[in-house]
Amino acid sequence: MRRLCALGYDRPMPRSLDAFHDSDRVLRLAAETFFDHLSEMCEGILVVDKSARIVWVNDRWQRNMASLGFSTTDEIIGRPVEEIVPNTLMRHVVETGKPILLDVLENKAGTYLVSRFPLHDESGTVIGAVGLILYDQIESIRPLFGKMGRLQSELAQAQKELARQRRTRYTSSIFVCNSERALAVKSRARRAAVLSTTVLLLGETGTGKELLAQAIHAASTRARRPFIAVNVAAIPETLLEAEFFGVAPGAYTGADRRGRDGKFKLADGGTLFLDEIGEMPMALQAKLLRALQEREVEPLGSNAVSRVDVRVIAASSVDLATLVAQGRFRPDLYYRLNVLPIRLPPLRERPEDLEALCEHLLEQIALEQEMLPKEIDRDALAALAALPWQGNVRELRNVLERACSLWDGMRLTLEALREVVPEIDAVAEPEGTPAVLARPGAAAVPASNAAPATSAATLPERIAELERAAIREALQATGGNRVQAARRLGIARATLYQKLAEFPELGDGVGQRMA
Repeated sequence: MRRLCALGYDRPMPRSLDAFHDSDRVLRLAAETFFDHLSEMCEGILVVDKSARIVWVNDRWQRNMASLGFSTTDEIIGRPVEEIVPNTLMRHVVETGKPILLDVLENKAGTYLVSRFPLHDESGTVIGAVGLILYDQIESIRPLFGKMGRLQSELAQAQKELARQRRTRYTSSIFVCNSERALAVKSRARRAAVLSTTVLLLGETGTGKELLAQAIHAASTRARRPFIAVNVAAIPETLLEAEFFGVAPGAYTGADRRGRDGKFKLADGGTLFLDEIGEMPMALQAKLLRALQEREVEPLGSNAVSRVDVRVIAASSVDLATLVAQGRFRPDLYYRLNVLPIRLPPLRERPEDLEALCEHLLEQIALEQEMLPKEIDRDALAALAALPWQGNVRELRNVLERACSLWDGMRLTLEALREVVPEIDAVAEPEGTPAVLARPGAAAVPASNAAPATSAATLPERIAELERAAIREALQATGGNRVQAARRLGIARATLYQKLAEFPELGDGVGQRMA
């Protein structure tokens, strides 16, 4: 086709059948036919040479000369194109050799829909350009352009909003803690952020696993890329594969003809958070393992694989090692996920954080409900510290939010909490007596066994004293049987061992019989 453009269109061309025996003549004939049709379809054609000077215009183009201030073609042939056609980009096409397929040209002659192409000789050198006026009644379709502009604006806004939603909402500063165990978790999360390895978050429900995952992503080099969270337990088993790996166009009856990207593809370049990974079916675990090892995914109904760059953070409220022992989780996938494990302590094991957490949560609640933040008094705080908190921080927030909604005062008291947590009476201290913050399931601690708590003692000190007294009484009542003592106290045996390590004096004078 490059040769066509250099041949010229004003030469007589033979139309006999012998022409088909000459390839050059065939090309010339094709060019002549194509150019004739193009001249009929377009509203005007203009040709310039390599200096961007006008060398030819067709009859239809000449109808615009009067609007441009010229009466004959002799006035425009040989002159620079921009002197004749204001705002034209023909010189740009000649200089760059790149076409402008569709453009709107506006000048004193009117508004036109145009197209511009470079012309080359046999060696590929640009020798000029051709400009086509595709449509000259653009005013009639201007509403269509306006609608297209609005649609483009709305699409850009939707894409911006989607990108905002896929960014993380939390950083490590939102993980409120003062206790040594929680601070260790925060430190390990910072270490995980600078690495690219897979992270496994373990902890009871409500301990803040997704919050910590977002904090890790926000502090990593992937922070500007998407953070995609998937709760495995919340998706029907039949849809999990499509949700993770996507669906090829027309993969099954009713499937979208355009196909659909899976969460791995959406998270490409960023982080994929897999919550409750222990709920994943065994059949899908093998495909997940391959995606993690090979860094490629195969959409449902497709034979093609796509490369992905995804950092996976998995979380589970169930011990995955136990699931492996029970045959409910693949050992090879467990080893692939358990590269950098972080165990989040439950709220009942970090009582030192309760006051700071309550203050932070009350500020959050006040901001969301557009009200002044409420405070919580010492007696109410001490009673909260004695509750089991099976739902952990999530449950604590729920209690505080309900209390703020039902209590008119600016200070949450025991009475305010009693309306939302009736069982708080069982752990609250009677008026005028020392606080007894025994854990649920533990026997009441006689005052004679409890270490005296002075009014000057801090809340963590008072809690530690009462824990020490409760453990001592349970060990004495069970003859030193730690399994029974843990059951009596309503805590795990591992928790009891940890507390005994914190209070070594409890081993003196108490039987050490193991069961």
